[in-house]
Amino acid sequence: MSVTHIASQANDCMGLGQSTIDELKVGLRGTVLQPHDPGYDDSRTIWNAMIDSRPGLIIRCAGVADVIAAVDLARTNNLLVSVRGGGHNVSGNAVCDGGLMIDLSPMKSIHINVAARTARAEGGATWKEYDRETQTFGLASTGGAVSRTGIGGLTLGGGWGWLGGMYGLACDNLLSADLVTANGQVVTASADENEDLFWGLRGGGGNFGVVTSFEYALHPVGEVLAGRLVYPLASAREVLAFYDEFTSSCPDELVSLAAFLTMDEQPVVGITVCYLGGVQEGERLLQPLREFGSPILDDIGRTTYVAFQQAFDAVFPEGYQNYWKSNFLKDLGAGGIDVILDYVSRLPTPESIVMIEQIGNGVRRVGKDETAFNHRDARYCLLLCAMSPDPAAKESIVTWTRDFWTAMEPFTTDSVYVNYLGAEEDEGDDRVIAAYGLEKYQRLVALKNKYDPTNLFQLNQNIKPTAS
Repeated sequence: MSVTHIASQANDCMGLGQSTIDELKVGLRGTVLQPHDPGYDDSRTIWNAMIDSRPGLIIRCAGVADVIAAVDLARTNNLLVSVRGGGHNVSGNAVCDGGLMIDLSPMKSIHINVAARTARAEGGATWKEYDRETQTFGLASTGGAVSRTGIGGLTLGGGWGWLGGMYGLACDNLLSADLVTANGQVVTASADENEDLFWGLRGGGGNFGVVTSFEYALHPVGEVLAGRLVYPLASAREVLAFYDEFTSSCPDELVSLAAFLTMDEQPVVGITVCYLGGVQEGERLLQPLREFGSPILDDIGRTTYVAFQQAFDAVFPEGYQNYWKSNFLKDLGAGGIDVILDYVSRLPTPESIVMIEQIGNGVRRVGKDETAFNHRDARYCLLLCAMSPDPAAKESIVTWTRDFWTAMEPFTTDSVYVNYLGAEEDEGDDRVIAAYGLEKYQRLVALKNKYDPTNLFQLNQNIKPTAS
């Protein structure tokens, strides 16, 4: 089959003729990619290799005008739409099959106002790029624990990170956002303008439009005291019990997580910490943790925030098969620990990891009703990350994760962090409603009715409008 025929087929499936595509190319600053074009496969490839979708058309936007043109094209032609920022979400919703992918990744401008301690970043920027700019001035906003993550998806879903104890979620650092809504209009949302939309954007995901830029509050962040303690798996029960006690009185400056993984071909349990305060006080605070048990590794030390933000990049590499499930833990009681230890003793692949993430104190200081994010009172989030570089491992990692998740149901809440929702058949409408709670979900539906009544933006953790 010729490349011309392939392109024609794709365009026919979308209801677009080649003349329409050619006219579109002339009018944009960015790039239009069809399935036969060089760069198409690179643009449609995202972090989770389990997702192998093929858009009929990709628009790589160079600016807001391109985004408006893309949204108008999709609306007038009734096209399936996906929006790509960093392309790092496990669900794979950044790329669609047969529809239009709006690719923001070329839009990476970042401007720092040092005097005001604010940053304005375009929707295609990643946290690595953002941190590089802000840390030049000794400033930072709460961002993700994997630096390749896009700022957009993380922020719109809530966004916890190593600064969460002091400064809350990424969405708590959000001051304003510019977005293109389903009708092709540019709207600004802030505490003073379109306040209802601003509420929904902070946790409600990409349901209300394409966010082209984010304005964040910045905070002084210099060197951190951070690193890992690693123990043999045989010590896991004692380590988790001590960890639970230790985190119960953590100050705001400290955020941590416990993780089960494979190191040097042996299953281990690790505790990762990040302390933002003075080094001397941090050393005093962490001393009981560092003196507990017999760790086989202790690499806690002074480092830059930028370096530590990239510490988990190697744990979540590009191009792996990824299947995740998650819930919030009720507590770290004995019954739940029994189930965790059973399943981590038989990880499906050496690359798989199980994380118990501490939710920082700063998250709880924001009122539960102030944002769409719904988990302000949570203490831990349990994340099951089954991964493999081998596509043949898909069945085994999916089965292990689902079985593990089911076994943990007596010890977890019925809610879930929306950024950890997958796109598989077992992550349906009920899980989205559970992520927000019925009252917040109904409020989000009202916003959806107002800003996207036809559900143009549906490839996300979707909040369906009343009419759909």
